[in-house]
Amino acid sequence: MAETKTPKAPRAKKAAAEKKVADSHAKLRLRVRGYDHKVLDQSVKQIIDTALRFDAVVVGPVPLPTDFKKFTVLRSSFIFKNAMEQFEMRTHKRVIDIVNPTPKIVDALTNLSLPSGVSVDVKMM
Repeated sequence: MAETKTPKAPRAKKAAAEKKVADSHAKLRLRVRGYDHKVLDQSVKQIIDTALRFDAVVVGPVPLPTDFKKFTVLRSSFIFKNAMEQFEMRTHKRVIDIVNPTPKIVDALTNLSLPSGVSVDVKMM
């Protein structure tokens, strides 16, 4: 009994096809960070409302894990060495993806004024 083997497509063709599909879906990834989660959520809502005003497809906001920075400080410098205070800073993060952004959307997002304490990193994917 003879078996027939089907020829497999070369990997280069498959990779080129996947890249072509990926290029058709350009994304604008916004990574929003802030110390106060309420102010952060308000600014994320403002970003999403601006993007939806120009009929954009928005994915998110996706909450990322909160970063904790803890600092231990001695209360006294000499006598009570085992009396310490601990302080912490929390950095809350959200990710928003805008699929197939237009120049109008990018222009509107750059002119957006966000409150202090909120930073936005923009990456084109």
